[in-house]
Amino acid sequence: MDEAVDFVLIAGDLFDSDWRDYNTGLYFMGQMRRLGEAGIAVFIVAGNHDAAGRMTRSLPCPSNVHIFSSARPETRQLEPLRVAIHGQSFAKAAVTDNLAVNYPEPVPGYFNIGLLHTSLTGRQGHENYAPCALDDLVNKGYDYWALGHVHQAEIVATDPPVVFPGCIQGRHIREVGEKGCMVVVREADGAPQITPQALDVIRWEHLAVDLTGVETLDDGLTRFRQRFQECLEANDPLPVIARLTLIGQTHMHTRITADVDHLKQSLRAAALSAFGERTWIEKVRINTRPVTQTAVDAGPLHELDLLVARLKASPEALLDLGAELTPLFQKLPAAYRQGEACIRPDDPETIAGLVARAHAMLLQRLNRKAGPA
Repeated sequence: MDEAVDFVLIAGDLFDSDWRDYNTGLYFMGQMRRLGEAGIAVFIVAGNHDAAGRMTRSLPCPSNVHIFSSARPETRQLEPLRVAIHGQSFAKAAVTDNLAVNYPEPVPGYFNIGLLHTSLTGRQGHENYAPCALDDLVNKGYDYWALGHVHQAEIVATDPPVVFPGCIQGRHIREVGEKGCMVVVREADGAPQITPQALDVIRWEHLAVDLTGVETLDDGLTRFRQRFQECLEANDPLPVIARLTLIGQTHMHTRITADVDHLKQSLRAAALSAFGERTWIEKVRINTRPVTQTAVDAGPLHELDLLVARLKASPEALLDLGAELTPLFQKLPAAYRQGEACIRPDDPETIAGLVARAHAMLLQRLNRKAGPA
């Protein structure tokens, strides 16, 4: 990034609360000093992670950096620019009071900015800290609100601007797409012009790969490479970590669901072979459908199909099966008992997915052609 900015605003959560690598903090302070040498001031409000952790509180800042008090709201004025910045830090991790209502009145004749760490009225995936109504901000009389806490960039209002810039780097698959800051330019008495500026060094993406009509693994890998190529071009030159969802009606459905791990490694190998180290497949989800048969063969396989269909159609039967399998699930490695990969025996959808995979594996093995005698 190469911008001649007058000052920098950071709306909280510099470091994760449990982050203990002080090299990160030292690097940050070194960069703040570089800004100081260029005559650029930095204004920070501490957020919930800062209040919970030691890093932000324990490292001394260069003189060009001001961290707002947590005791009460305060105002810093930049006289040459006629800018007034109002802010208050978190005193503790879980702040449930509406901090915005106590922010001071705008300074007459100045461009007034509110710097606030808040969830507003609530945002999915984020604790409801320092909650406030949008009207609390809009009616304060400030010219701009710079908000922190929410990791997804969002311009909540435009008159005046109320802006979440989001986090500067996606950390996991729930934080997809471009991440960075907002560059705000105001000339004379005009409205602020807000431009997103990417700062991330790696991208997370969800990719759906449609396998409709695909009949062989090679055809499926070709379809995947085409889709990933589009993704890389859209994110050029950054590397991409992707979660794939395979969709569509395909003759490959049974083979895919019978051995998901083999397919996952085939996709990873195909990505590395075609695109090198710019790619990584984080996870593969299967949402394909089998090609409908025009005729149904009688016999054991048909009976198996009917049994599985009846089981998947009954949440009660799935819960009963989950209860029967609970002792087995409890013996699985920790990776299958925690996080997103957790197998929940009390969730019919989870059990239905396991039944579908078991069904596919049985069909794959029972339909396998016998080898030479």
